Amino acid sequence: MGFLWTIAELLVALVFIIASFLLTAVVSEAYRRRHNNTHVDASAFFEDPNSLKQVPCPHIHDPAEKYISLVIPAFNEEHRLPGALDETINYLQERAAKDKSFTYEVVIVDDGSADATKRVAFDFVKKYTVDNGMLHSRGELLLMLDADGATKVTDLEKLENQIHAVARKEFRLGESTSSDSSFRISDIPLAAFGSRAHLEEKALATRKWYRNFLMKGFHLVVLLTAGSGIRDTQMVLRC
Repeated sequence: MGFLWTIAELLVALVFIIASFLLTAVVSEAYRRRHNNTHVDASAFFEDPNSLKQVPCPHIHDPAEKYISLVIPAFNEEHRLPGALDETINYLQERAAKDKSFTYEVVIVDDGSADATKRVAFDFVKKYTVDNGMLHSRGELLLMLDADGATKVTDLEKLENQIHAVARKEFRLGESTSSDSSFRISDIPLAAFGSRAHLEEKALATRKWYRNFLMKGFHLVVLLTAGSGIRDTQMVLRC
């Protein structure tokens, strides 16, 4: 019996030693990564699609030079980005042709793609995040789009209508905000978000049961933390 207790004690000691070794290795590796990595602040730039030269990025606090900036995050989107850009640019050109005051820019934010995203987009900022794309945009309105074309750029006007409606209410203006030359949309902190909540019933009928269970659980967490006003947290279309 004493021999068995000795074996058990040795096994417990061995497990404790192995666990201590693994914990030490994990902590040491985390410390090494934290202190050995050097943060380098790269200059903010973008490639001008006309001259192909690198020019300094503007900042969101600079005066707006465009009516709207469309920011498209793209990571290894060589194959899907062209279709999304074609649809987007065609829409913007058609709208600009009808309204000379409608000016725009498209900012492609590339987070270090390994494929030919740069060649396809012609204009991207390497290793920059979505926030930097927004911060360096010049539009009075900023629109976020998916690089895979999952959202329709033509829905932009729905978001615009909501923004202008809230702006008119805040400033107590009439139907036309153009009558007040001092009024600027960017003077009011507003955001409009698209939603696909109306498609939920169709999605429930086509998804696996466990995906529906996970989705409902996630919706419950959102409800408890953010309230009932947020119905679609994954929708990228936002202005």
